[in-house]
Amino acid sequence: MAFDAYDDYEQSELVLKWLRENGMSIIVGIVIGLVGIFGWQQWRSHQARSQGEAAEIYQQLQTALASGKTSAADQLVDKMMKDFEKSSFTVFAVSDRARQQLEANQLDKAEASLQWAASHAGDEVLKSLTELRIARVELARGNGAATLTALDRIPAGQYQGLSQELRGDALVKLGRIDEARKAYQGALSILTEAAPQRAALQMKLDDLAAAGKQGA
Repeated sequence: MAFDAYDDYEQSELVLKWLRENGMSIIVGIVIGLVGIFGWQQWRSHQARSQGEAAEIYQQLQTALASGKTSAADQLVDKMMKDFEKSSFTVFAVSDRARQQLEANQLDKAEASLQWAASHAGDEVLKSLTELRIARVELARGNGAATLTALDRIPAGQYQGLSQELRGDALVKLGRIDEARKAYQGALSILTEAAPQRAALQMKLDDLAAAGKQGA
């Protein structure tokens, strides 16, 4: 909406200017427009309150997880999924649950959680991060083809370093060593010198080189 960037005072000034320029003949239309603006503001206010409540519950969730209270954490995630389905904080919460499930080797549950998160992520970057995590679950399953499929859903330019490394891992599982090497090299060229995963990535490249020499 055009009035989105203005505060209440500026909105009223715009309405008065509109009236002066267009005359009283369109007063009915203006009144309808004002009702629409009021409704929009009320909706935005409701959304802000909802996000604030979701953020507060998400903080409670983090505290529960840090304290090892998994049952309480599960209840908080369930509440967020029920009451704040469209909030980004809920997507974060469900993704956190998926991480716990992955660490417990509950791969089916982890994937189900991440599929929910991906379908409810309104932000493209957040959705891409969820797809990256789905790829990790598929890799943990040993399913290289499904890992690549998940990575292909991530738009170019997002999480390139992590995505390329995972792609390399999947290609290794599929026995496509030359392609894996290129993926690892691509990831290495993207990551900064300070990136913590550079050492592990270089080790993967070295392992491929060693394996190539042994097979020669």
